[in-house]
Amino acid sequence: MGATTRPRAGNLPLELTSFVGRRRELAEGKRVLSAGRMLTLTGAGGVGKTRLALRIAAEMSREFEDGAWLIDLAPLGAGDLLAETVAAVVGCPQANMASLAEYLHDKKTLVVLDNCEHLLAQCAALAADLLSTAPGLRILATSRQALHIAGEQVLDVAPFTVPEAAEASMEDVLRNEAVRLFEDRASSVVPEFKVNDTNILAVARLCRRLDGIPLAIELAAARMLILSAEQILERLDDRFRLLTTGPTTAPARQKTLRALLDWSYDLCSHEEQALWGRLSVFSGGCDLETIEQVCSDGGIARESMPDLVAQLVGKSIVLRRGQGSAVRFEMLDTLCQYGWERLVASGQDKTLRLRHRDWCRDLAAQAEAEWFGEHQMEWLGRLSREQGNVRAALEFCLSEPGEAWAALEIAAAMWSHRLSWSSPSEGHHWLQRALAKEPGAGAARAKALWVDAWLVLLRGDPEAAKPLLEECRTLAARLGDEAQLAGALHITGFSALLAADFPRAFTLLEEALGRRRVLGHPGHEWVALFQLALTAVLMDDPRSTKLCEEVLETARRANAEWSVSYALWVTALERWRRGALPDAVTMMRDSVRLKLRCNDHLGLAQCIEGLAWVLADDKQYEQAAQMLGGAHVAWKSIGTSLSGLGHLAGAHDRCESTLRRHLRDDRFQAAFDRGAEFALDQAAAYALAERPARQPGPDVASVLTRREREIAEYVAKGMSNKEIADALVIAQRTAECHVENILRKLNFTSRSQIVKTWDSRRSDQE
Repeated sequence: MGATTRPRAGNLPLELTSFVGRRRELAEGKRVLSAGRMLTLTGAGGVGKTRLALRIAAEMSREFEDGAWLIDLAPLGAGDLLAETVAAVVGCPQANMASLAEYLHDKKTLVVLDNCEHLLAQCAALAADLLSTAPGLRILATSRQALHIAGEQVLDVAPFTVPEAAEASMEDVLRNEAVRLFEDRASSVVPEFKVNDTNILAVARLCRRLDGIPLAIELAAARMLILSAEQILERLDDRFRLLTTGPTTAPARQKTLRALLDWSYDLCSHEEQALWGRLSVFSGGCDLETIEQVCSDGGIARESMPDLVAQLVGKSIVLRRGQGSAVRFEMLDTLCQYGWERLVASGQDKTLRLRHRDWCRDLAAQAEAEWFGEHQMEWLGRLSREQGNVRAALEFCLSEPGEAWAALEIAAAMWSHRLSWSSPSEGHHWLQRALAKEPGAGAARAKALWVDAWLVLLRGDPEAAKPLLEECRTLAARLGDEAQLAGALHITGFSALLAADFPRAFTLLEEALGRRRVLGHPGHEWVALFQLALTAVLMDDPRSTKLCEEVLETARRANAEWSVSYALWVTALERWRRGALPDAVTMMRDSVRLKLRCNDHLGLAQCIEGLAWVLADDKQYEQAAQMLGGAHVAWKSIGTSLSGLGHLAGAHDRCESTLRRHLRDDRFQAAFDRGAEFALDQAAAYALAERPARQPGPDVASVLTRREREIAEYVAKGMSNKEIADALVIAQRTAECHVENILRKLNFTSRSQIVKTWDSRRSDQE
């Protein structure tokens, strides 16, 4: 079998409008980034730095086998979470600077840091640190000013070329990028529009008066739906004269952009203007229901909100974004900042911040109340989408005197959705700050203490958890708060489980489960039950069978799919302990399928590890060793190792010892190394493969999974791995791994054998 091409990863968005001009900047940017390692595109707001950076990254993406990644920094209000944000996007779940540097060390990656200007010092430090430790890394930044680090190359992105006053011929005018952009965007709203002899002078003058700034030109072109080029020019004339007495220190381009935004603002009704300002409190957008809840009243009726939002979308003030079946609305950063200034000038900024905070509190509380149920997967997706808003609300609470109590409530309520944070470290970051700012001895603090202890335990820091749990117990006892006493007891038991002190963990978790049941919190109760069942399995307690059955039945009855994935995992371990190996394999693979849907990397690592143990006892030594190598990759992908998870380390060591004894060291190491070459999704795909048949039977498809049969059909049609991935909406490397599984199961060495076999099957069926 020939070598396969390693697939490219990344998150670069597709272009929705044509890319106009910038031939020189595009070529220069690619040349500089190919020769150097750090390029910063600088220029005024609205000049098109982001669009140019994305085009450069897209055209160079094939040179970066580990992907080209866009990091939008605009929603990030402060630099504290810069490393966590970058880590979350590039796929490094252990969100701290050291782990991020280690993760990128051996990768060939392009990172696009977009909108650095408000985090200049932090971006400079991060870029310098990463470039010094990751030789295959290239960084492309956009900022209103240079980062000023060693090795940085700067490319100034100027406004588009505009016609000179003397240029009167059609050919001369259309040579200018600004005119071509205006014509392209205007024709998207008025399809019949063309620059012609009638409007050429007005368009040329309009582009000059807008200084060739792409954002300004696009906003003006959108008005062609209701105005002619001459009418737009007349209105701009008035606004520019009005602003000629503005601050002399402001850059000319900023004055021009502000003039256009002032003009756009004046074209809006009073209600539209008010909503524009109010929408600026959101970070990362929101849905219509949220806009209605936060922005209505005070002069805007709730029932008029859908029409107002539609009007702002039509005027290119608000962007409509699709998120699966949901629709979200957001503004460009420049427009958002303009709206915020208008809101501050109105004196309503604090009122809207408080309403936004209250909405986030309600969101977090509802998520906690409903997480263990049929909407669990929906909540995981929703909280991920609202991460920017939650961060903005927390930042407001922690910077506004007297509001830290709300930060405690919001951050503590998020305990049930650890996947909504970029990592446990982020949740700890917010709680640590809130606990320091709000020393009040209330129930909110007591809850925050045990939640923070849980998060630091997940980070592998049991010593940091001890004082938090001690304070929680003392405070909850003084308050007589049974819920927080149960929380402290529960997390103390979890700490004992991680330390492999199983008898103590069982005692504590059993008591915590009893308290949780009395309090009537189904989600809290299920987590305690799950951890108690896991403890029983790992200590070979005969009660483990009944406990696992209860864990699985409870999760299934609640239709909580993420919880079901954990219940299947622990039940698979219990079946393995009892020697029911086929059942264990089936359950473990079912768990993997759910983990993939949740994007739960920690859960995937646990499943791949557990499957290796089961296969080893089933005497599938080669596969088990390869699976153990895949597990090594999985643990590494989340920035941890089994040395920090004492409750699993013993079984891992026994599995490795068994494999080395049966395979001998050289064969074990060879199989382990093959597994260690997998990416995480490849390891998951390998884990889902059925036991390979030694010889194809009468119907070779019978030994393949449903997905493998589907992929084999595509291979038989002559499709490449990339084409298969596109057709099935999966990663290319996942498709490659499935093809390799098919070849291995059928004892084939080339794709042509798949083609011949499937052609033969079709003939037989006909």
